[in-house]
Amino acid sequence: MNFEEFDAYFDRFNADVFRLENLQTYTVGEGDEVAAHLRGDPAPERSVRTSPWLARIAVTTVAGKSWQRVHVVDHPLSDYLRYELARYVESQAAGEQVWIVDRTVDEALTELGEDFWLFDADSPGAYVVLMHYDDDGHFVGFDHTTDPAVLERCRKERELVRRHAIDLNTYLAERKAEL
Repeated sequence: MNFEEFDAYFDRFNADVFRLENLQTYTVGEGDEVAAHLRGDPAPERSVRTSPWLARIAVTTVAGKSWQRVHVVDHPLSDYLRYELARYVESQAAGEQVWIVDRTVDEALTELGEDFWLFDADSPGAYVVLMHYDDDGHFVGFDHTTDPAVLERCRKERELVRRHAIDLNTYLAERKAEL
């Protein structure tokens, strides 16, 4: 699969898409943005007007589709996560539902598999895109699958993290001093 094929999945889903993120650092070319955020530099506008990704979320949400994301975090937060939490606010403003879960609340959270996108999870046409990263958080590839065992694992992990997660605004309010 290439990036164009991956990107097209976000135009084809029918009802919902769910993202599970487990890593504390993703090394995906945002190093300068992370450093600027940590210095307190003003960020460039990122909204549905300036970001095709956020515009896609907004348009599909208005059309009745659901975007959900849970990030499983360790404390203290990594520099990357402090940066990413600010970006989640923008995604949430576009219509994505964002939750955070502390990995220590349930031992089962330490056994989660790799990151994934789960599309139309509870429909006969469900599919998963597994996201592969190396130990330093560099993206190394992705795989599309409709394998029933993988779908079931991803559904179970989705339910586990949602059971323990808190919404982004509550998390930010409770952890304000750490950000």
